[in-house]
Amino acid sequence: MTDRSGPNQPHEPHESNESNDPHEPTEEQIIEAWRSAAHITLAPGPQEVSEAAPTPDQEWTLPGGRAWVYLADPGQGLTKPVILADGFSAGPSDLDFLYEGLDRGEYALISELRTRGRDVIILGFDERSASILDNAVAARSAIQEAIARRTGDHPLTVGGFSMGGLVTRYALAKMEHDGVDHQTALYLSYDSPHRGAWIPIGLQSFAHYIRRLNAAFSNQMNSPAARQLLWQHIAEWDDTPETDKERVEFLAELERVGGWPSRPRKIGVANGVRTGVANGITPGRRAFRGKGLAITGTHLHTQPEGVDQLVAQLRVVTLRKPQIRTSGLPEIDGAPGGTLEGFGILADELNSIPAIIGLGAEAEIREHCFVPSVSAIALRDINTHENLHTPFPEQSEDSELDEYLCATHNEPHTLITQELCTWLLDRLP
Repeated sequence: MTDRSGPNQPHEPHESNESNDPHEPTEEQIIEAWRSAAHITLAPGPQEVSEAAPTPDQEWTLPGGRAWVYLADPGQGLTKPVILADGFSAGPSDLDFLYEGLDRGEYALISELRTRGRDVIILGFDERSASILDNAVAARSAIQEAIARRTGDHPLTVGGFSMGGLVTRYALAKMEHDGVDHQTALYLSYDSPHRGAWIPIGLQSFAHYIRRLNAAFSNQMNSPAARQLLWQHIAEWDDTPETDKERVEFLAELERVGGWPSRPRKIGVANGVRTGVANGITPGRRAFRGKGLAITGTHLHTQPEGVDQLVAQLRVVTLRKPQIRTSGLPEIDGAPGGTLEGFGILADELNSIPAIIGLGAEAEIREHCFVPSVSAIALRDINTHENLHTPFPEQSEDSELDEYLCATHNEPHTLITQELCTWLLDRLP
């Protein structure tokens, strides 16, 4: 991948920087329209809220974050704390969106926790794309605050959704390493990428290719959290995919503090199946195509296995259509696991820009695997087709978790379901 003549790169002297179509908008017009309309952020969960979240009983300001507390019995105060950490996105955690996803979907997790006498502490971060190590400071502070405010000595439950499971895993392990008593009996993770997450290389390349037009998508893909979470990452649109050095350093730091907390029982759930059944996404298929004048010629494909495989053709404003190819990657978009509507989110945001700007798009395939099942239960690396698709038993000694549950069907990443939540609730201390 050597052709670097994207919209944020100069062309050779004989190349034109603009289409020869007089009706096509200029780069300046596109930039201005993008600033006032689309904001591409790849994140699971609701895209809008039905109503504001109820006012918390308590709100704690933490270093690098905030905690919203819903007590089971406000008259008794904090007695049985359950800390649940937010996951990866861009910008600060939003209580309204968190509450919408956690309590107003298929299963009302917050309400059920309170019915069972548990106090719910939702841990949010000032910047969800910041380093996991930095956000672990907020998690550690939340744990210590809960201990200080608790009435009685009921042990804590601490965990999180997606990246939040890694943040709290590290925070607890580091507290043990530092000799700090976290008083936590149960650690839980909800579709957390213990062995890495996946964003298609075609999507990452498009994010960086449009950086000059709108940098938000590229900034999210190049954020510290993304570099630490993603199994394969590219920092520029024509880079060769690799494990980023920030992920290598994060894993080394996690290992330095013990890898996992040793005192709590460790459990986790996956939004994907354990049977090896794929999610129905065919490798090598076109998932996204540009339809507007300014983007026609852009195609993004699902990840195929093999050598020199096409995953993207890029064209935005410029005449050139560089191709992005990969070698040696498995067919991971279709792997069993929690899915993310990455292609769909991109198309929806581009289609929110006025049609006259020429950035219309279509997602022929909306989703892709984001956290493979074997990653969510810390069972195997996600680097081969065999590792991703080989079935595994209801419980395996090879998992780094003490106990896990996988969903009956492959479903959206961090979807709050009765199946997974009741299993977790039944194991609370």
